[in-house]
Parts: sequence; structure tokens; C-alpha cells
Amino acid sequence: MCKILCSTGALIGLPNGRDYRLLGPLSKELTCDGYEFMMYSSWYEEAETIVKALLSMQLSIPVMHCEKHIGEAISKGDLETATDLFQKNCRIANALGASKIVIHLWDGLTSDSCFGQNLATYGKLREITDACGLALLVENVVCTTKDPMTRWKELHSAYKDVQFVFDTKMAAFHDQLDLLYAPENEWLWKEGHVRHYHVNDYGGGYVEWAKLKTLPIGQGHVDFKKFFDFIKRIGYDDTFTVESTAFNAQGQVDVEMLNKQFQFIRNAMTEI
Repeated sequence: MCKILCSTGALIGLPNGRDYRLLGPLSKELTCDGYEFMMYSSWYEEAETIVKALLSMQLSIPVMHCEKHIGEAISKGDLETATDLFQKNCRIANALGASKIVIHLWDGLTSDSCFGQNLATYGKLREITDACGLALLVENVVCTTKDPMTRWKELHSAYKDVQFVFDTKMAAFHDQLDLLYAPENEWLWKEGHVRHYHVNDYGGGYVEWAKLKTLPIGQGHVDFKKFFDFIKRIGYDDTFTVESTAFNAQGQVDVEMLNKQFQFIRNAMTEI
């Protein structure tokens, strides 16, 4: 049965001081099935305290999202830093009880311009996740040199059992959402490579950087009816995460907006 998760990054940000303790009271109002924990670079020194706090809240956290600077460090060739941070993220994921860990394998201004080192580093990261029992999922994050689907195919060519998380916004940004449905890409779901989905809207055009913003469902132009019809047809029945930024400039969280998104996905997955 599918689980609809909320990204903690949608709830906790700079306007509310990245106060993870807010997750306790918020979890009593949100109607999601669990959370995708987003790690921030400012949290490493207090990671143990954060883990204890989250465990005391009894939150279900089946998915963890790695801190994004890991992908940037890989892209820049700083592999020692990337590996060290990744190991820390894996330890946190294990402590929280997550079974999947999401990574931006490339990121930052360098992005995918040095993809050879991103490709090689994936193998090292897989050794780490395999050893600690986590499924490593590579997200289709935006590219500056090629495009996410090209990079996924290169990864698949080198690592036949690679697994992914498909983000609707990221795909729409590169005008690649329809590639998910294309017959030539059936390998993605027939072979079980896509293990998780980020369900977000996008309101810009092709590679329109000024509009690369995570929007709630219905505030952009992603065809979610087509998306969910496809998801149901292929029999996907696993995890989805809503990432839409829900806090305003004062740090207040729009719980109603998020709950409407969770219900939208539930309805879409149960409609005949």
C-alpha cells in the first residue's frame, strides 16, 4: 500500500530557525503517512540530539534525503568531504529507521559538468549503503550540461541495479516528464529502478531557472491526472513525498495546503 510522506524541508527552514522541534506539534496536525527527513548542513554538530528528538516524537521516517552539499562536493571533486558527509547521513538514516536514502549525485554550479567523477563516486556510495542496509536512490536533479534522463541512462549503463527517485518538478523543468511514459523507458519501472516519487508542481518553461520553485499540486502546469493514471497502470504501490514549501516569511506553516495535497494524492491513487 502506498505511503504519502511530507518532506521535513517543506516544514522547517530559515524563517522558523530550522527548529526541528516544531515537527512534534506539526505532526499532530498533518495527515501524511510519514516523513522524508531532509538533512541540513548546519545540523551535523547536533545530529545526535536531533535523532533523539525525532525518535521521541515517534515519527515514521521511511526515507531520508541527504544534505545537498554532498552532491556539490562530488561535482567539485572533493570526494573525501563527500564520502565523510555521506557516511554521517547514512548513520542518521539508520538511527531514524529509514530504508531509503535520496541523494543529489550532482549539484551546485558545477552540476553535471564533470559527470565522470559523479559516475565513479556512485559506486563508492553504493558500497556504503549496501553495507548498512539502505537503498540508495539517485534523484533526477536539474543539469547544466546535459539532462537528468541522459545521466540516468549513463548510470544504468554502468550499474545495472541502480535505483532512482523521480521528481515531477525536476522532470518538467527539463521538459522530460513524458519520458517517464515513453515505451523506450519502460526499463525504469519494469525492472524496478524507480523506487520513490517526489510529487511537486512546476510553473515555468523549459530550463527556466528563474521559476525553479517547488510549487503545490495545482499551482503549475504538471499534468497530474496523466501522471497518476500511469502510476496506477504500472502497479506502483510504494512511497511518494510532497516537498512544496509550506512556511511563509514568518516561518508559519500552511498545514491546510499540505493536507489538501496529501488528500489529492490519496484520491488520485484510489480513483478508478
